[in-house]
Amino acid sequence: MARNKKYSETVVVEKAMRLFWRNGYANTSMQMLEKEMGINKFSIYSSFGNKQGLFLESLKTYKGKIGSIFKEFKNSNNGIEDIKTFFYNSVKICRVDGNEKGCLVTNTYNEFSEKEDEIINEQMTSFMTDLKQLFIEKLSINSNKDEEVILKQANYLLLAKHGLAAASRVNTEKEIEDYIEMTFKNL
Repeated sequence: MARNKKYSETVVVEKAMRLFWRNGYANTSMQMLEKEMGINKFSIYSSFGNKQGLFLESLKTYKGKIGSIFKEFKNSNNGIEDIKTFFYNSVKICRVDGNEKGCLVTNTYNEFSEKEDEIINEQMTSFMTDLKQLFIEKLSINSNKDEEVILKQANYLLLAKHGLAAASRVNTEKEIEDYIEMTFKNL
């Protein structure tokens, strides 16, 4: 007979997400997860299969948290100004109480860039490809630039977003604001 769970998967995944966000995948042990989530390894394996399964659920939860930012970004029609607002909004979410600094997706992208984890790398590549496509769409609004320049600017913005995510972990709000303003001054 199956045992009833005495925990909410939503709650424990949120806790795991914060731990992964803070420490990264490799630096988060099963013992740390047990302690943070308040459940044992058996329950983790039973609900999520393994550490990777839990991590993938954590990424889904994180993407849900930032979903409203992407929805606003995707649905707006103000070109470069939309991208700038997106940059500010992506930093603002990390200042919400209980959230970690930086971007879990960028942190994961950096951590897994040279690892052969097909499932996680596929998720990261998809996320970055979608973001780059949004940059291209926004840069194309009211633009007289050719495709090559727009592509170069989209690549520049993707790298700037990575830099912003890393900087938001350690830099002051003023330094972050200066970074964003200078990024868009150069477009």
